[in-house]
Amino acid sequence: MTLVDQYGRPLLNLRIAITRRCNLRCDYCHREGEECNTHTASEEMTVEEIVRIARIAVELGINRIKLTGGEPLMRRDLCEIVKGIAAIPGVKDLSMTTNGSMLGAQARELRACGLKRVNISLPTLNSEVYHKLTEGRIENVIDGVKAAVEAGFHPVKLNMVILNDINDADVPEMMDFARQTGTILQLIELDPVNVDGSYFAIYHNLLDTHEEVLRQKAVKVETRKFMNNRHIYYLPDVTVEVVHPTENGEFCAHCTRLRVTSDGKLKTCLMRNDKLVDVLTPMRRGASDEELKKLFLRANQMREPYNKIL
Repeated sequence: MTLVDQYGRPLLNLRIAITRRCNLRCDYCHREGEECNTHTASEEMTVEEIVRIARIAVELGINRIKLTGGEPLMRRDLCEIVKGIAAIPGVKDLSMTTNGSMLGAQARELRACGLKRVNISLPTLNSEVYHKLTEGRIENVIDGVKAAVEAGFHPVKLNMVILNDINDADVPEMMDFARQTGTILQLIELDPVNVDGSYFAIYHNLLDTHEEVLRQKAVKVETRKFMNNRHIYYLPDVTVEVVHPTENGEFCAHCTRLRVTSDGKLKTCLMRNDKLVDVLTPMRRGASDEELKKLFLRANQMREPYNKIL
């Protein structure tokens, strides 16, 4: 069984924000579209609640789970969460997004617990620029990337949000790094979500020029049908994906995602907070699995493309 929304889009992926906490302060972070208020570790969903939400989703045909944040590695019980979800029959893919700064020490253990792949945020290889953007140390992230590859995660993807006049000229260098480390580079267009309007106006960079260069060099170009129709460019010695989320009807028309916020609400779209379905409160009040499934069905019916193809 696969759930399909009113626009014919299958529901295949669930992104679960397991914390809002983060050890970095990235200027461009969209925080999974959540409101900007914060909460403490004691207010987060428990391991059991997260695993149960994932199990309900899988029983409804969702087979790809991604753990997000905040920074998932801020949770000391992350491996228990991973173990619990990995043990659910029917899970085809279990992955995580991370800033990578704490991954070096935990990559091998997380792989052993059942995590299959990771996306690591890496906007630049310039240490000064990286610190200015994130308040972090680039050396820690480089260690995290290498540790992830050595631990056997596959693929390891590098998420590079392109910022006008900040790192847009660094793409060739990042491609070289991806080539050397055996990782995949993802060029990501800056989202207007949770960033100041003036910041977006200054730093938003259309990826058309980068994509044209990749198209000329690629030996093969693939379209990921169930990942927003994004393009993958296979160059002779490196692979690059391009993510165009902004004002992109094709991107929204092929969305297969549902999100769970860090406070346990089903979020139907990254771009909006007016269509949330609370699943955690009913769960804590004793809701049955069937009652929780109905909440998922309601959220799926509320899904709609934020940018519609005209």
